[in-house]
Amino acid sequence: MSPHPGATIITYGGKTPHIHETAFIAPGARLIGDIEVGPQASVWYNCVLRGDLNRIVIGARSNVQDGTVIHVEDGAAGEPGLPTLIGEDALIGHMAILHGCVVEDRGFVGMGSVAMDGSRIASEAMLAAGALLSPGKVLPSGELWAGRPARPVRSLTPDQRKQMQLQSAKYLAMAEAHRRALAQ
Repeated sequence: MSPHPGATIITYGGKTPHIHETAFIAPGARLIGDIEVGPQASVWYNCVLRGDLNRIVIGARSNVQDGTVIHVEDGAAGEPGLPTLIGEDALIGHMAILHGCVVEDRGFVGMGSVAMDGSRIASEAMLAAGALLSPGKVLPSGELWAGRPARPVRSLTPDQRKQMQLQSAKYLAMAEAHRRALAQ
């Protein structure tokens, strides 16, 4: 039996997704090509991660919530291109779109938001729900950005940073509960 029943795991261009044995991949998720999913990370229902032109990395304990699309950019004429790299303990909200960008450790991407080519969300920074982080923009650590295009709103409070940590822990527990439910 597959360790990820109902998920689609596809080798593309000779590259097969590498999924840590403790990661949770929900039914309906699609992982294609050059992808690495770290320990205790979770990729939820109906996500599409397409590592066909470059690589995607999901760090330990990070969660990619339902309906999210992650893609990459290939390099032009010898350029390295833009992978999508997600650090550890990051939160990627429902139906986000990440394209050739970086989300550092403990970064937060709100529901329905978009992070475009070459953008970066620093550690403990938050891209608000529905926001659009333009190509090449850097959201600094500890800041909240919102809007389309995203702009600085304010610094995150210590309580908001703590809530982000609690959300990350909550998703670890939920992934284990869903894994048990699917095994029955």
